[in-house]
Amino acid sequence: MEDIYTQGIWMAESLQQRMISQEKLWQVVTHMGDPKAAFLLVFPFTYFISKRAGVAVLWVAAISEWLNLVFKWMLFGERPFWWIGESRLFVNKQPKVHQFSSTCETGPGSPSGHAMVTAAVWWVVVSTLGSFLYSRTRSVVLSAAPYLLYMVMLVAVGISRIFILAHFPHQVVAGSITGVILGIVLSRKVPEGRPLLFFFSLSIGLLFGTVLLHAGLQRLGIDLSWSIALAKKWCSRAEWIRLDTAPFSSLTRDCGALLGLGLAQYWKPGGWSLPWAPRALSLAISSMGLYHVNRLPLPVRPQGLFYGLFFVKFIIVPQIVMVLIPGLVHLFTHKKKKD
Repeated sequence: MEDIYTQGIWMAESLQQRMISQEKLWQVVTHMGDPKAAFLLVFPFTYFISKRAGVAVLWVAAISEWLNLVFKWMLFGERPFWWIGESRLFVNKQPKVHQFSSTCETGPGSPSGHAMVTAAVWWVVVSTLGSFLYSRTRSVVLSAAPYLLYMVMLVAVGISRIFILAHFPHQVVAGSITGVILGIVLSRKVPEGRPLLFFFSLSIGLLFGTVLLHAGLQRLGIDLSWSIALAKKWCSRAEWIRLDTAPFSSLTRDCGALLGLGLAQYWKPGGWSLPWAPRALSLAISSMGLYHVNRLPLPVRPQGLFYGLFFVKFIIVPQIVMVLIPGLVHLFTHKKKKD
């Protein structure tokens, strides 16, 4: 693996030297590929266009990110920003690379979560859009356009992750391929109309099952916090280490979103039926609401409290998008029938 890692470092150096003037662009791309964006940006946008596609986006995002966490724990992938120092292979010739504010993620590196979740979630979007275009135009060329943009997006997210030293190229490729497969498989069975018990059991089962897996591996002498220690050791700035990039943050986000999805469908089965103008208004207000929910500061000590509140935060997300905001918009825009 040393040769693969080394070639990845030189590729990152080449990208930084050639595209350093586009530094801000690549940081924006990497933020757009963040799994969090699937919950806070892609989900509401998709839901107000197609309820089924929106539910599918949230479902696929949660399951694919959870699987990414499990894969990372099993594969023990390094990250470039710490491997440069840990490997001691660059003592005589240091690569001319530098870190960014988004570089210092604390989980293991393989496969790339950004690439995997982006590929899975956007497969739902482009396949839905492609089918819609074909049903309306019967044009294979036009219906293929979303898939072309999809490929461009995956390449861009992959380059951004290599550029900021968050991943090696093979981790990005592995994440993208796995994500496409998961997108195809998971989008075939969308849990619309499933009882609340299904989502409660799934959420709690994944949460406690993963915690037990973590505890079991720790008992066997496998230190799953090894990547956190390395990230803290080699990150250029301590403030770039954020608790919301830790593995358990992904876990609580996914389980919270799944329980929230079940609650939203329980409170309002089938969702609110709104014309296009109220839908657009609901999207705008929901987006503002999610922006402020995301910006809510959470205490990082004790960590158990942080993870508990993080879990609650993502339970709230589907309630805002699927129940609260469209319900209020319906209340204020619905025209009462004349007697």
